[in-house]
Amino acid sequence: MKFQEGRTVGIDLGTTFSTLAYLNEEGLPVPIVNEDGEQELPSLILLANSGHVVVGPNKMRAAMEDPNNVVERIKRHMGETEEEYKKTFDGKEITPEFLSALILKKLKQDAEKQLGKVGNAVITVPYYFNDLRRKATQDAGKIAGIHVIDIINEPTAATLTYAWKDNALGEMLETDERRHVLVYDLGGGTFDVTVVSCTQNHFRVLATDGDVMLGGVDWNDRLLDYAADQFQQEHGIDFRETPAAAQMIRYECDQAKVLLSEADEAVISCRCDGKSSSVHVTKGQFEELTADLTQRTLDTTEGVIQQANISAKQLDCLVMVGGSSLMPMVRERLADAIGISPFEDVSPFTAVAQGAAIHASILEAKHRKEQNGMAEGLRKMLSSIKQTNVNSHGLGIVARNPKNDKPCNYVMIPRNTKLPAEKRQKFVTNKAGQKRVHVKVLQGEAPDPSACVQIGDCRITGLPENLPKGSPVEVVYRFDESGRISVQAEEKTGAISAKTEIERQGALDDAKIDVLADLANNYRVE
Repeated sequence: MKFQEGRTVGIDLGTTFSTLAYLNEEGLPVPIVNEDGEQELPSLILLANSGHVVVGPNKMRAAMEDPNNVVERIKRHMGETEEEYKKTFDGKEITPEFLSALILKKLKQDAEKQLGKVGNAVITVPYYFNDLRRKATQDAGKIAGIHVIDIINEPTAATLTYAWKDNALGEMLETDERRHVLVYDLGGGTFDVTVVSCTQNHFRVLATDGDVMLGGVDWNDRLLDYAADQFQQEHGIDFRETPAAAQMIRYECDQAKVLLSEADEAVISCRCDGKSSSVHVTKGQFEELTADLTQRTLDTTEGVIQQANISAKQLDCLVMVGGSSLMPMVRERLADAIGISPFEDVSPFTAVAQGAAIHASILEAKHRKEQNGMAEGLRKMLSSIKQTNVNSHGLGIVARNPKNDKPCNYVMIPRNTKLPAEKRQKFVTNKAGQKRVHVKVLQGEAPDPSACVQIGDCRITGLPENLPKGSPVEVVYRFDESGRISVQAEEKTGAISAKTEIERQGALDDAKIDVLADLANNYRVE
């Protein structure tokens, strides 16, 4: 593993907020306080004017801007193709990777004013991110001028923070105690739940599941829809059809959601086309409006506990992270469902970034030759920590079902398989004299290929002449520790073995990354 000159940090690149942290000389994971005096940077981007962008503007300011110039929830678009996500700025097409890079660039700028040069980073992703989204996150780092040494899953990072807190890790090292930790991560835009087994210096993920399209913004949207219905009944106007009004009222809904964590009632001020209303929402109404969203997280949690082959009674700790996990009805219903109260000594806002910083320091201790100011005792302890993850999606290829000759998803590596993992499988050519083999790479568990995500293609060319029908082709799938995939295929009968690597659909190539990196360099980010 290579490191560039400069500090190594951990970054939580979130849907609604992002945070950067580092491990200080005492071995404490410290979130950076940005220019606004906050540990969290809003993941909002204001495309101000030519050559100038504002990252993390005040939400009120963003709500008052032209909606066409405000970018939010970009994390939900990571891994989408240029056809799926289209946006232009300064006459140039920009991608989710580029926009995420602007957030990373801002985090890096603020950190360098306090730490000096930042050269390397571990960036977190939801456990349920597939391969395309993971690569897009790595590409965003490159565009921002950051050497991404690893991608770590958010629940794993949160578990590291929990174990680090109050020397809990040291106690486990001394007592050989096993703990089962449930990490419930409800962020602004994504949801993950993971069961982790902590034994001595080994962190092992037992099972995970989640939803990259479920988060706090969906609770906001329920309030928005409720307010829109009330406004339409009173004035006959659907303000959701007016982008500027909807943007301002969405901000009001976010404020109301926060207020309802403490108060019994909140008021959403709505204005559109010269009309105004004050929509009252009680805590009970809010809970009723969003009960199905909370239930979705509980159903997923129950399934993950079952997949981990443990019972809720065997859980030793519940770690809740992500700002949306602070909603009282979420905490209460989860605690009732599994019979354990949340661990309160980690910050739901910064725990993921802090865990990423710990993981970054573990990698430094193991792989970076120069000492870089790390105390020898700290380096030794970090070097002893082992982490084992699992894959969050099954991996397969499109094959022909011999029973009906219809395409099917042949799962090579089932979900929740210990990583790293490798699977070899032999297939045969469909006709005599076949010149090439096309392997469609899928991520998902459904038998029907159309119900899975096609990540890319593996094309084998240059096969030997006059191959008979039924010649064997071996396909090799590999998962690395961070959940990235490599696929290789080999024709096994000929004197020459044809090989290729996966061509990811919609992924940026090196040339495009370089172009976007030059573009990001030319923008003034504040």
